[in-house]
Amino acid sequence: MTLASFIFTALLVFQAGIIVTGGAVRLTGSGLGCPTWPQCTGDSIKPVVHQAQGQLHAWIEFGNRLLAWFMLAFAIAALIYIIKKLKDREDFKYLRFLAILQILGFVGQVVLGGITVLTKLNPISVSAHFVLTLPLIAGAMTLRHRILDRPVVFVKETTRNLTKAVTALTFVVLMLGVVVTGTGPHAGDIQAKRYPFEARAVSWLHADAVIALIFLTLALALVVRTSESAEVRKVFGNTVKIFLLIEIGQGAIGYVQYFTGLPELIVGAHLIGAALICISAWRINLTGRLAKKVA
Repeated sequence: MTLASFIFTALLVFQAGIIVTGGAVRLTGSGLGCPTWPQCTGDSIKPVVHQAQGQLHAWIEFGNRLLAWFMLAFAIAALIYIIKKLKDREDFKYLRFLAILQILGFVGQVVLGGITVLTKLNPISVSAHFVLTLPLIAGAMTLRHRILDRPVVFVKETTRNLTKAVTALTFVVLMLGVVVTGTGPHAGDIQAKRYPFEARAVSWLHADAVIALIFLTLALALVVRTSESAEVRKVFGNTVKIFLLIEIGQGAIGYVQYFTGLPELIVGAHLIGAALICISAWRINLTGRLAKKVA
């Protein structure tokens, strides 16, 4: 593994990992395991012995906070690598800008994390914490894709428009998932507020959006298969198929968790799936580009 592969893969993994560890905090009721901010409790930055919130809850919440600092370390490493190694590239300024946004994203996550704790896990701030992660994952994915020279193919306008539609609908699906989570029972702490929506209604709205996304992705796969070149079918078509498989798996997990009463392990698997959905959707957006028209 090259240095670039290590840095930019790790950055992407840690960005996605924030979703997973944040989910662990909620599912274990550890949202206020560290009841203060920026310290964990009192004057201590880390959990202390005999903490009222319990050692397990405190360390789970602290671990989630600590992961963000690893993400910052790799974001800084990414920026340094770009400045040192890639200053002669045509897209140097764009790559540098994306790396700076990763660092600013850390600042935003820290601020939102503090607001979340200080507002006792208000669902709006918790949701914002998750939503900010999505563009940060996309940014980390873009950096990795460009710097590691991942395959890019030029597709027809219809294919590109469908790709944009799939990407946009994916974001809508993830946002609806955030609303479902903010309405459901896994708040992170017993005293946390919930969105005042009917849980069944928002769950089925989310499910309908997932079904629409699956059918739209099937349409994209069909268009690629029937109208694109062999190279596009091989490179881009396989990327779309992988995304479709992840969608179907994620949808199946969603139905299982709904009809089994939202058990923590299944909900946790669904959160991992959400991170994979975000990564895979952005990957098809990066892989299939519209060919520039020659005058």
